[in-house]
Amino acid sequence: MDAATVGAVSRSRSGLLAAVGGYLLWGLFPLYWPLLEPAAPVEILAHRIVWSLAFLLGLLALTSGFAWLTTLGRRTVALLALAAALVSVNWGVYIYGVNSDRVVETSLGYFINPLLTVVLAMVFLGERLRRRQGVALAVAAAGVLVLTVGYGRVPWIALTLALSFGLYGLVKNRAGVDGTQSLAVETAILALPAAASLVWLGGTGRGTFTSEGAGHLALLLGAGVVTALPLMLFGAAAVRIRLSTLGLLQYLTPTIQFLIGVLFYGEPMPLSRLAGFALVWLALLIFMLDALGASRTRVRAAPRPPRPEPGSTGRRARGAVVGPALSPGHGGEPARESVHQG
Repeated sequence: MDAATVGAVSRSRSGLLAAVGGYLLWGLFPLYWPLLEPAAPVEILAHRIVWSLAFLLGLLALTSGFAWLTTLGRRTVALLALAAALVSVNWGVYIYGVNSDRVVETSLGYFINPLLTVVLAMVFLGERLRRRQGVALAVAAAGVLVLTVGYGRVPWIALTLALSFGLYGLVKNRAGVDGTQSLAVETAILALPAAASLVWLGGTGRGTFTSEGAGHLALLLGAGVVTALPLMLFGAAAVRIRLSTLGLLQYLTPTIQFLIGVLFYGEPMPLSRLAGFALVWLALLIFMLDALGASRTRVRAAPRPPRPEPGSTGRRARGAVVGPALSPGHGGEPARESVHQG
């Protein structure tokens, strides 16, 4: 292999490792948030916002700086404010779900999120539903119905996580701001009410920041790093590997969360609940097969390189472009920014 090929392979390998690392860390979140008890979910959420902002400000100061803030228009800021509201709902419900022994239900939210994203794209972006996507949605809806019967209630935690996460991704896509910079703005918007709630909790004696020892304090401070690190790994992966690969790897996160809920926390998994999850997994399989088929169709439809002229050496002139440059997207599409989970 020549040097360029070796470099491409190395870049792809590092991207794959970064993606697996990011999704693995997101999958392990259910092991971290219970460590912050006896802090209530509202206090944990507030600390997560405040210390995420502190970490991100330090990171940006050492890397890209803050000149990009001057390029943000009113529409972008408004979209990021909406994104901030959605991510606060998502984070808060996720922490509540994990700390109230509903880890399996939180994993369901991220299993069905890709399917819900298709519905949101159809409603808000006017995208047409392919036949296999429609079948996947119908099967997933049947799975949620079975789970509703099995739980004896609507799985509102899962549905809230999926809806808030899907809308968040939609808003982030329209805002078009770098992931780290976007999260910095979002947490900055949320920082004032978060800090105010921490002051109120401390003043009323309900806060735990200084009352549970140095270990507890360190864990609360660590919520900022825990939030930002998988996002940084994902950002590194997104520019090194194809979006289709990232799309397949994303299921690592809810799979790990599901296994933690069942095997580590011993959450019940009766046959009726397992049947509902089986339907959701079947829907995801149909969805992934459709996505792979659509990706191959786009690749086949891409312009092919011209054949060499008769008598030529068949070598391409240095600097010539043959076909579209394949970025980490499907068939040459620019990779869309994904979003942080939990």
